[in-house]
Amino acid sequence: MENKNNTPSSQPGGQRRPAFRPQGAPQNGVPKTHSIGQRPTRPVAPAKSPSEGPASRPVSRPSTPSQRPTRPFGAGQRPSAHPAQRSTQGPRTDRPQYGSDRPQRPRTQSIGGQYVPRRGREKHEHDPAMLPTTTDQPLKPERPMGTVRRAEHGKKAGFREANKEIVRFCGLGGLEEIGRNMSFFEYGDEIVIFDAGLEFAGEENPGVDYIIPNVTYLEQNKHKIRGMVVTHAHYDHIGAIPHIMEKLGNPTIYTTPLAKEIISKRQSEYPNTPKLDFEIVKNRDVIKVSDNLTLEFFNIIHSIPDSISILIKTPVGNFVYATDVKVEYDAKGVEHGLDEFKRISEQGILGLCLESTNAEVEGKSLSGEIIMDNIEQIFLKTKGRMVIAMFASMLTRVGEVIALAEKHGKKIAFSGLSMKTNVQIAQNLGYIKIKQGTVIPLDDIHKYKDDQIIVLSTGAQGESNASLMKISTGENRSFQVRPGDTIMFSSSIIPGNERAVQTVKDALARQGAIIYHSKNSDIYSSGHATSDELKAIIRAVKPKYFMPIHGYYFMRSTNAILAQEAGVLKENTIVLDNGLPVEFSKTGYQVDMDHQLPAHYVMVDGLGVGDVGEIVMRDRKMLAEEGMVVIVATIDKKTGSIIKNPDIISRGFIYLKENTNIVEEMRKKIKGILVQMPVHKEVDMDYLKSLMRDQIGQFLYTKTKRRPMILPVIIYV
Repeated sequence: MENKNNTPSSQPGGQRRPAFRPQGAPQNGVPKTHSIGQRPTRPVAPAKSPSEGPASRPVSRPSTPSQRPTRPFGAGQRPSAHPAQRSTQGPRTDRPQYGSDRPQRPRTQSIGGQYVPRRGREKHEHDPAMLPTTTDQPLKPERPMGTVRRAEHGKKAGFREANKEIVRFCGLGGLEEIGRNMSFFEYGDEIVIFDAGLEFAGEENPGVDYIIPNVTYLEQNKHKIRGMVVTHAHYDHIGAIPHIMEKLGNPTIYTTPLAKEIISKRQSEYPNTPKLDFEIVKNRDVIKVSDNLTLEFFNIIHSIPDSISILIKTPVGNFVYATDVKVEYDAKGVEHGLDEFKRISEQGILGLCLESTNAEVEGKSLSGEIIMDNIEQIFLKTKGRMVIAMFASMLTRVGEVIALAEKHGKKIAFSGLSMKTNVQIAQNLGYIKIKQGTVIPLDDIHKYKDDQIIVLSTGAQGESNASLMKISTGENRSFQVRPGDTIMFSSSIIPGNERAVQTVKDALARQGAIIYHSKNSDIYSSGHATSDELKAIIRAVKPKYFMPIHGYYFMRSTNAILAQEAGVLKENTIVLDNGLPVEFSKTGYQVDMDHQLPAHYVMVDGLGVGDVGEIVMRDRKMLAEEGMVVIVATIDKKTGSIIKNPDIISRGFIYLKENTNIVEEMRKKIKGILVQMPVHKEVDMDYLKSLMRDQIGQFLYTKTKRRPMILPVIIYV
């Protein structure tokens, strides 16, 4: 390393080691040019000529690299006190390269040519597991599970230049929540999308109808999209389609007949949306969607008919995308639903994407036969009317309940538009068969005995605008709860909806209803695989790599542990976050930390899509939590004086009539601020409003320990 300090040398006589080489100094100590860190070659004395000075004596090389030369340069000659000006031509040779004989230590901040951040550098330097493991391209050191480097704001996020030997998988939703499911595979300039669902907004997003995935990257690369696959017709997999298809170039949708009809019906509810292009698929269909991507579809068991999973064939390897799946058992405990997974595994599976919704639930699912037997027992002992609440898309259960009602001579009435629509679609396609006279209008239930009436209703998740909520609050015109009525919740509670469901139960119980749900009766079996079923699927597929999808991080990390128990190596389980891509090659994989795609929430509020952002949500939360104060001050434009007392309006903060002291003090503060403003020149309005917000806000916090939103309004007359 270059030594710039003119400190006395350790040589005898206290000579100073020169920090430069004069132009006339001999050149036999160090060669004129060499690469940094390279040992200088031993100089050869040139032949003496009359025009040259005396020949330089070569310096003897130390016997070992650890020995430093006693005179590193200059052959013992002292440099001139006033060196001549260095020439500006050619490489610089007027500074010695100290320590060239020392062993060169590797840079501590790099491993395999890759930069390692300062944080945790010591760990990486001595951890062999962090070294590159592939031969084609060194892998970057992995960060701890769950840590993500976000794409820089303002820069176009995206992958590196397309590599023909890499398959990329990325989830744009569903990897950090329940719902909003959307993922894609990319190979070169070919992309295939899987599902496009919505997520119901919670209390942390007031006023928002629902949330959909962010498709910024796909919109920028829509010329690469070769198609979209919809696995089934639940809204957490199809709900975003009307909002994004035009942005994506309206690609072909590969799906089953039932999903096609439900998607088309929902699309018709949104004006000015493009007509969708469908291609119907069925079990074991094989479709080559592009030059390098081939899809094979196979049936799976779920709570809605026509559910499929997909085998994606790529030049790198085969991947299985299995979402919302379960293993069914009969009354004897014989399992059903693994045959197709075992058949697919014979083709060799490189990676498996498998749902994680019930990864925390131990054991196996209840048999559907046992559940229907329990519901039948409730049918027999019920003396009043019965309401069964469930998802409108749980058509398999709807068909079973209708068949049971026909067996016992009961009448079925539907409450909820989506329930009526979906049942009609399933009936037209032959998935549900209903005898003549079984279904009656909800308005006609008073014509029959109470023990003959069964109402199939939406709203099992406590949705505010669903049918069951209106029944519980007495807003339903055709059905009012009476003591002795039976209400059955035939669904599990989606995480985040617990409070809403409890509110509905309380309202129904106050009116004398008898309530059954999954915690007090075995009347429901989830459509999602439990821990034992997930391990059975993983053992059947036998993947090399495992990527848990669909669920919160804890669910997916639990699913990764299940995969390890099922035989997948720990280092081959990949737990990703939304927008974080993973790249597969024939020699390994790596998580691309440097190119995380935009995956933040896109909120749908009324007719607006994406126009409600973080700032709007922050203001809504502030108004909900702290309220607001509006200050209206009227000022004479000529004199600058206040014409009347400032008007103060409070919403959600304090009741003004009961807090007159605070109101009067606020008026005095406002007058004091306005009096300080100069009269002879125009005052900047933004500055004045900001001053009011700061000072009045601080005053109110001192008095109430609350920070309402302050909205100053200045009127010049």
